[in-house]
Amino acid sequence: MALRGSLRAWRALLRSPGPPARGLCSRPPAFGFLFDVDGVLVRGSQPVPAARRAFQRLVDSSGRLRVPVVFLTNAGNCLPAAKAREVSRAVGLQVSPEQVILSHSPLQLFRQFHQRCMLVAGQGPMEENAYDLGFKHVVTIEALRKAYPLLDMVDLSRRPKELPPPTTGFPTIEGVILFGEPVRWETSLQLITDVLLSNGNPGAELQDVPYPHLPILACNMDLLWMAEAKMPRFGHGTFLLCLESIYKKVTGRELKYEALIGKPSPVTYHYAQYLIQQQAEKQGWKAPIRHLYAVGDNPMSDIYGANLYNSYLKSAQQSQAQAGLKRNPQAASPQAEVSLELRNDCSSSVESCESILVCTGVYNRGSGVPKKTEARPEEAVFHGHRDFCFDPRLLEASYIVEDVDDAVQLAFQKENWS
Repeated sequence: MALRGSLRAWRALLRSPGPPARGLCSRPPAFGFLFDVDGVLVRGSQPVPAARRAFQRLVDSSGRLRVPVVFLTNAGNCLPAAKAREVSRAVGLQVSPEQVILSHSPLQLFRQFHQRCMLVAGQGPMEENAYDLGFKHVVTIEALRKAYPLLDMVDLSRRPKELPPPTTGFPTIEGVILFGEPVRWETSLQLITDVLLSNGNPGAELQDVPYPHLPILACNMDLLWMAEAKMPRFGHGTFLLCLESIYKKVTGRELKYEALIGKPSPVTYHYAQYLIQQQAEKQGWKAPIRHLYAVGDNPMSDIYGANLYNSYLKSAQQSQAQAGLKRNPQAASPQAEVSLELRNDCSSSVESCESILVCTGVYNRGSGVPKKTEARPEEAVFHGHRDFCFDPRLLEASYIVEDVDDAVQLAFQKENWS
């Protein structure tokens, strides 16, 4: 399946590191950071004050990072370079696009879909992102709406005043990429459903509903996210929930995904691990990276994902001493195969991925999200995606701190790093 092929590609990348550069500090780091952005480094357009303090600890006297860092965000409505500029302003440090993982970044390895005609949904520079990821033929929701104006009928002001001529020459759609939450949800929900029901020919008269339907690649499963408002806002996970419910109500069948990426998918964390190790090699740091510290504000994506990946790392270590491999009970379709792939990947030095929860975003200490000393985890409401089996233990962060500066200090203390 797509996820297994992608992990094989990552192993090939890990075996061919780039040339090392001169080391930047006398003691090479054996750890790296995965920083979430929204709610950790920024709130909407406003930087979190602790962000600059944290990165003052992370750089040497020349302003260069002493530890490998990746910015792991579920945002996907911008280009990596734009997100890098945003993060640079927040932390007071020049961040390169290669340090930024957007929700859709791992799609560059899903090469089996790159030659297909793909419908893309979301907002921002979707076409440019798709082409940068390797896709060759892209159709937007807006292009589809203009080609078939009779499909978008909710907004009375956008209904055609006269019956348009039949559409000719429009390509058959062969798959769907859901980059992120769109504008005008009713339009995207309607047209994506039309494409699935018509097997990529939404102008045709509805015949038997095809099943399995066209492949769907979905990025960013966050039900909620935190901006300047006092309460969390709907994320792409909410849009996916709507699409899944509509499809099942109309057809009586489950909507299926070829891939789900972005946090908490272990595919995304595996990709982040690769970038961390690549940074260390380029800087000439000889010590192998042993520990990852994932800093986030959302228990349902940041913490759940880091803990889930940590369980895969532990399973990979056990597989080196055991001949038999067992399926990880925490994963569900289409992620279940990832567990076995990661366990077979014994080339990595990384031993753990510890989760650090900050209180500057979605989570706050009075929110009712379970902590080890506050509430029973089994009482938690699961905001994660339908296709991830809920284990309430994975909502428990390894550590809970006030902000990202405290998170950096905590990791330094654990690593005995001055």
